[in-house]
Amino acid sequence: MFVDEFKKLPGSIWIMKPIAKSQGKGIFLFRKLKDITDWKKSDVYRTRDDKVDDKEPPETYIVSRYIERPYLIGGRKFDIRIYVLVTSYVPLKAWLYRSGFARFSNTRFSLESIDDTYVHLTNVAVQKTAPDYDPEKGCKWSMQQLRQYLTARYGIETVRTATLFCKLVLQLQLFNLYAIIFQVEKMFLLMNDIFILSLQSVKKVMINDKHCFEMYGYDVLLDVDLKPWLIEINASPSLTASNQQDYELKYGLLEDVICIVDQENKLTGKEKRIGGFDLMWNDGPVFADDGGADCIDPPTYSTNTFLGCHNDRKTQLKELKKQLAVTKKN
Repeated sequence: MFVDEFKKLPGSIWIMKPIAKSQGKGIFLFRKLKDITDWKKSDVYRTRDDKVDDKEPPETYIVSRYIERPYLIGGRKFDIRIYVLVTSYVPLKAWLYRSGFARFSNTRFSLESIDDTYVHLTNVAVQKTAPDYDPEKGCKWSMQQLRQYLTARYGIETVRTATLFCKLVLQLQLFNLYAIIFQVEKMFLLMNDIFILSLQSVKKVMINDKHCFEMYGYDVLLDVDLKPWLIEINASPSLTASNQQDYELKYGLLEDVICIVDQENKLTGKEKRIGGFDLMWNDGPVFADDGGADCIDPPTYSTNTFLGCHNDRKTQLKELKKQLAVTKKN
């Protein structure tokens, strides 16, 4: 099946990745089928019968088209790590964290050398081994920085009103003129679809236990048209901090997860926001209340998701505590 698809797209670049490894290990790009043939002959891919007894069995790999025209900032490729908490699959109940981060490559993007991991892989474990890597600066932006950049790049008002222009643009066949402006807004809508549809696709095969929960790390890549592509979903994503800002993000993330799990039964079950998490799906889409977006360019869509908006989680938790105390008294 892959060979047939490969032949339909001559000259394309493909990417191979082992399904059970992390930190960029075992990933490589290729243009020719011969590269796969040579790879299959290597020791890594030999069948268990051909291998020495003390070596590990072969791993399963996946192959997909490489996105050859990613959206670049400063000439560098990046992907986005986003956190989604699932507290139930039946019915599906999912929370989206406002904060996340963009991981940049340390080297300017180019297709001249597909073997250069510093160009094509954004994993921190890979980038921190680059000769000119600066551990103080790192290769990360917060999700808030990324949203602010897109707002500054394309304008607050144009981003806010992009959805209103959509029908007119399509009617006048001027889509190309407003494509990028509209895509900034549409990008976040499409990300919502990625989160929900991916969870819905597996909920029938997931073991549902009301005493269990799972936090996923979604890795998303933007192409040159700002269309988000799902790279992978990580169960039990790494929470190792690469700097102080990263530590604060992940510490707050874990604290908010514990608040939502609510082992002391303090919550009412009707909360739409807890700390930095917003409830985006509760057996159906959750709609946002008026106001409270705390965002330079508040979303024009009605779903209760505020990815990249201000994450005043400590203030919100204090207010929630007061509200719960009043509710308990009444």
